[in-house]
Amino acid sequence: MMKYFTGSYIVTAIGLLLAYIWGEHVHIGSGFECIFIALVLSILEISLSFDNAVVNAARLEKMSPKWQHRFLTWGIIIAVFGMRFLFPILVVSIFANVGLVEVAKMAISDADRYAHYLHVSHPPIITFGGTFLMMLFFSYFFNSQKNIHWIKLLEEKISHFGDFKGIQVVLTLLALYVMQNFLPEATRLEVVIAGIWGVMVYLLIDGLTHMLDKHGQNLPSSHCGGGLGLKSSCFAGFLYLELIDASFSLDGVLGAFALSKDILIITIGLSIGAMFVRSLTIMLVEKKTLTQYIYLEHGAHWAIGALSAIMLFSAVHEVPEVITGLLGLGFIIAAFISSLIHNKRQSML
Repeated sequence: MMKYFTGSYIVTAIGLLLAYIWGEHVHIGSGFECIFIALVLSILEISLSFDNAVVNAARLEKMSPKWQHRFLTWGIIIAVFGMRFLFPILVVSIFANVGLVEVAKMAISDADRYAHYLHVSHPPIITFGGTFLMMLFFSYFFNSQKNIHWIKLLEEKISHFGDFKGIQVVLTLLALYVMQNFLPEATRLEVVIAGIWGVMVYLLIDGLTHMLDKHGQNLPSSHCGGGLGLKSSCFAGFLYLELIDASFSLDGVLGAFALSKDILIITIGLSIGAMFVRSLTIMLVEKKTLTQYIYLEHGAHWAIGALSAIMLFSAVHEVPEVITGLLGLGFIIAAFISSLIHNKRQSML
């Protein structure tokens, strides 16, 4: 275990030290309070992203050790500074029509004002992530080539929808249409546009990944890096993973402001959680966990489906993060137990 989580423990130690120093800098005596908040936020991030680790592992298994390492190194930098710090600032800048530098200063020196702008931007942000993840959910289960089913009675039937071209887009847009009817008229247009962008970005990245994968199969090398096509394929896969991670992190980033309005403490807490999720992903890949427990990936995608529905619903009405985290964890645990039962039955044959 230490082999996989040593980096996470180091990041945790450094992060908590920085949280303490920043807390004492802002208000003398609040250092330990900031450490506590950072720890709670890291646990929140892990609970919300456990299913993300399983999905990432399924994709990483097809990539070379070099790109797996890049996911853990470059990827964590993107996840920390990109999604947990820069992205919220960029979103506030766009929707509040305020300069990027001014928003950054606001986030550090005027947390209440910054949190207000972020709250106002919540519906379109969460809708983008919701439609992106809903497309991922439908694409996994609407697959006529899929021959392993966890909830067999249901999964076997819906897999036949894979022959219905574009059904994922139709159902996701239908869910978006239903949801926008419950929004105030003033925010409907920007929410619908954000939701459509979520669908478009998924189709673009998924299409690019499939195209490059197909091209890479015709090249002689078996690892990413052996040829231009395979390098491009692995880069597209890396980008795909980062976008999935970004969509998963949206509700965590927005929900974190219920615990703290200090963006630096939020960034530290969520970054610790993100590092543990990435370490867990690498462990799942190297230990071939998804091969040993065949229903884990199914459970993760059911959790994604539930999360996408909750994200769309939360654009209308706030949903506590604890519900989202427990629901996702419940699917993973149920799938793990089902895998154990399956393995036991197989060993008895």
